[in-house]
Amino acid sequence: MALYECVFIARQDIAATQVETLADTMAQIIADNGGNVAKREFWGLRNIAYRVKKNRKGHYVLFNIDAPSPAVKEMERQMSISEDVLRYLTVRVEALEEGPSVMAQGRQRDERPRGEDRGGRRRSFDGGE
Repeated sequence: MALYECVFIARQDIAATQVETLADTMAQIIADNGGNVAKREFWGLRNIAYRVKKNRKGHYVLFNIDAPSPAVKEMERQMSISEDVLRYLTVRVEALEEGPSVMAQGRQRDERPRGEDRGGRRRSFDGGE
């Protein structure tokens, strides 16, 4: 079977639970057609670079898929029919990434403490010492 990475963007006005249900549905389509979703990451509600169907934000979800080509084609067909999916991109890869993706790592890095908790050093912006 071939290895794929798929990222899709769901509408901003649906709840996170609905996004999880949508992701479960897409994973079930893969499973029904003889494949499996090796990893699933929810990247959260993020800004989109440009408006897509009047939406400025979207819920991003990543799948690492090990499945035959017809299973991926069926998943993409269902995504194109769904009104909740704004965009999707599926890429065939040589090997699946182990551990969290770069986007998930960036989110963990952003949760570090700010200001004085970052080493006790404060910056002065008044032009003086």
